[in-house]
Amino acid sequence: MKTIAIVYHSASGRTERIAQTIASGARSVPGCEVHLLKAQELIEQPQALLAYHGLILGSPTYLGGVSAPLKALMDATGPLWRQQKLRGRLAAGFTVSALPAGDKQSTLISLFTFCMQHGMLWAGNAILPEQHLGVPVEEAANRLGSWSGLMAQADKTAADFCPGDLKTARLFGQYFAETLGRLHQPQVEHAQEAHA
Repeated sequence: MKTIAIVYHSASGRTERIAQTIASGARSVPGCEVHLLKAQELIEQPQALLAYHGLILGSPTYLGGVSAPLKALMDATGPLWRQQKLRGRLAAGFTVSALPAGDKQSTLISLFTFCMQHGMLWAGNAILPEQHLGVPVEEAANRLGSWSGLMAQADKTAADFCPGDLKTARLFGQYFAETLGRLHQPQVEHAQEAHA
């Protein structure tokens, strides 16, 4: 059983909604156990992250960066960094803001840099934008065209996300779980594939 932690901060509930949708996609992959963890509850115990094979980090984008609670958790992992305790784990990131761009890229870069410093492996967003296939933009997966991680737009005038962003979140979770499964295949299977 592969374990995944989706670690996030959400002030308004919108980032939590995306975290839950990512979790539903990851849970669709057999052999994956997924836990939703609030960043602010881990600040005093960052070592809890060591229990997971994969970590997906999520934050709203506030003024071009991660929110204070998620940053506090990131800073609290200093002792783990000194011993490279998270090295080799699969990681990914997601962020939400009210505008289509909203400087979400800088938030994802911050999450990426944090994971690289810990020696983790980064899974980007491999979902092709579906509007190029004729799918209406509001319904298209990866409609915002983000490759480094998952971006979603939480339009403050709407009650929920557009269908495309929710679809992207499910596919992103599924992709992450499938990638984690491939990383943890027994060496015998890798050898058999090489000779096939």
